[in-house]
Amino acid sequence: MEILILVMLGVSGVWLLRSSEQKHRIALLGSFLGKYQIETLMENLTQGYLRALGEDDPARREQILNMLVAAEQSVAQQFGSFAAEFSRLDEARTRVSTLGVALPKAASLFPKATFDAREAFRIHARGLAEVAGNGLQRSPRDKAFTMSAELLLMQHTCHWFCRSRATASARMLMRHQTTHEQLVAGVTPATRRDYLALTQA
Repeated sequence: MEILILVMLGVSGVWLLRSSEQKHRIALLGSFLGKYQIETLMENLTQGYLRALGEDDPARREQILNMLVAAEQSVAQQFGSFAAEFSRLDEARTRVSTLGVALPKAASLFPKATFDAREAFRIHARGLAEVAGNGLQRSPRDKAFTMSAELLLMQHTCHWFCRSRATASARMLMRHQTTHEQLVAGVTPATRRDYLALTQA
């Protein structure tokens, strides 16, 4: 009985520490993202893409996608500004654990099993800017698909920073019926290369 009580106390302590750490990270990220309209722009783009894909008329579909160009450029610009601001934080506050479970102080206890969120956000910023600029002359449909993947992978990284990879992947699957692997496959080759090199190092 005493062992059971000790185990329960230990589990409760770990849960409280983890919860406190996650709340701190959510507040930290929110203090930066709150200055921008990134979430609203993402929602508008997602709804616009779905509306375009629901159009049977190719001309009408392309017209809708072309109307979203300004929002694509705006979200890329705003996220770039966010990434630049976030990069000024100390590295100790931006390390993210790659462990399979969310443990308190994991970044400090297992520093080799981490990556720097500042670099991850820089990778996402470059990817969003590249797609929005459309230097590769993607078709409106291909551009929309790639931009969606870039935005959702960026959102996955935000959730990963705040909680854990498992939680981020579960949310992505629940909300968007999309796996983490599908997102990685859908982004630009440069984003995929740099993101995997960072998070799987």
